[in-house]
Amino acid sequence: MATDVTIEQLKQARAAGAVIIDVREPDEYAEGHVAGARSLPLSELPARAQEVPNDQTVYLVCGGGGRSTQAADLLSEAGHDVRSVAGGTRAWIASGGETATGRD
Repeated sequence: MATDVTIEQLKQARAAGAVIIDVREPDEYAEGHVAGARSLPLSELPARAQEVPNDQTVYLVCGGGGRSTQAADLLSEAGHDVRSVAGGTRAWIASGGETATGRD
């Protein structure tokens, strides 16, 4: 079962250098994402789960929280310490969080 965090908790974790993974599709990511977030689409996650660090808490974000919850469930079952960001990128942007565009 995924554990959710708030936007404020994400801001604190990001300031401390946490790993943030955006699980939306590449075109969505390119339109705007949490600055510093890595792109790893949910559709590719089962085949690329080994790219997710397993030695620290990882924060998962999508557009509104649905896909990040799915990703968190999948990764937590595989032994990863993950958190799903409630409200996702839309809430991040609404809160004034730093964003970036492009595919990095």
